Amino acid sequence: MHLMWFTERQYHYDPEAEPQRSRTLETQILRHRSFFGLPNENFDARHGSALLNEYLDEKIYSEELGFDGLMLNEHHGTPFCLGSVMDVEAAILAKTTKRAKIVLLGNPVPTVANALRLAEELSMIDLISGGRLVPGWVRGAGSEQLANNSNPAYNREYFEEGVDFIIKAWTTPGPFRFEGKHFHFRFVNPWVLPLQKPHPPIWIPGLVSPDTVAWCARKRFPYVALATRLEPTVELWNLYTQTAAKEGYQAGPENFGYLQPVFVGENQARAEELGKRFLYGGAFAHFARPEWMFPPGYNSKEATRRMARLQAAANFPGKPIHAGGGSETDEELEEIRRAVYAQYEESKKDLQMIAGTPDYVIPRLRKVLEVLRPGIFSFWLDGPLAQKDRIKCLELISREVMPAVRGIGRELGLTDPFERTPGSMPLAAGREPTPVAQAGALGSAPA
Repeated sequence: MHLMWFTERQYHYDPEAEPQRSRTLETQILRHRSFFGLPNENFDARHGSALLNEYLDEKIYSEELGFDGLMLNEHHGTPFCLGSVMDVEAAILAKTTKRAKIVLLGNPVPTVANALRLAEELSMIDLISGGRLVPGWVRGAGSEQLANNSNPAYNREYFEEGVDFIIKAWTTPGPFRFEGKHFHFRFVNPWVLPLQKPHPPIWIPGLVSPDTVAWCARKRFPYVALATRLEPTVELWNLYTQTAAKEGYQAGPENFGYLQPVFVGENQARAEELGKRFLYGGAFAHFARPEWMFPPGYNSKEATRRMARLQAAANFPGKPIHAGGGSETDEELEEIRRAVYAQYEESKKDLQMIAGTPDYVIPRLRKVLEVLRPGIFSFWLDGPLAQKDRIKCLELISREVMPAVRGIGRELGLTDPFERTPGSMPLAAGREPTPVAQAGALGSAPA
């Protein structure tokens, strides 16, 4: 298995060291009904500088702790993620680390100003790192279209054409001319090309879009599900596997990855406290208001129907927690805050949150791995946590949890994309593919 660590690099205040500032920011997010678009007058540059440097230090330290990959992402116009240009962070890590893969999940291709420049940026990161880059591309949340002045109706077309162009720029000798439907380049001749040939391995992250899953299967790109509920994730895995079969190959664990919120503490009570902070300000459910998360034209009809079926999920992105917005009384806001944190028990039950001592966490991780059987797995740590708590969690995961997870991976045969090339297992004509996910293992969470 390939084991990574991820954080959104949130802008926050430690609720223990700075309780008033932490509560004030959380209240503003709740009143605004969204992290996205919160006025940036709330940003303290000195505090932001300290946080960004802490996050970079933690990434470097996590390589020393034995993590295989350092996972980054980016978002715009939101305190939810300080990594608004993750290629800057990736370039720093390329020079300051030696072994771990630098996994970008991912660059929002439809919203970048110039896909050729993105190809060159990623090439430089791969060269500086000595060939450790794993690029990944996303369509970008609906809010990203607004933040970057991009037309959401063309989002998927921009995405697919942009990815094809970047790969062509990396693999086709130049100079050449590119005339697509949306991208037009009179002169393509990048001198800075990736060290990895024919190009770096490509992984694609996503939530619940069947369109993206089927596209990944056709491209033979591993698909990394971002903390989606287990049952619909199994459906996505099966869709990928069936699409792969039509392409003539058998999908395996190397074709799949999963991102899991995990908080580990020396005692159960402390770990639970850290886990609850993951719901800070509404967490994913308050990432952006629904009208910003899913603007008209952004999703296909099938993806929209699928999301409607999943609206009951407690942490589903864009799910409104309350219908107000700016006029709530202090009492009403307090009720909203209680409703947010009341979701914690349900998230534990669904294994959307795993928080506890190593002995508590490991059997629950086994359950996730038995159901989804991913060859790529990332621990996700977020919320208003002091650096000492984040470091302690990382050390406990490294020392006591990761060895057990690696053992489970070997037991279940969870090959990763570096052990077996995704899409390399042929499927005989007329033969039915073997499901990778094990729906029969769903059941309930361990007691």
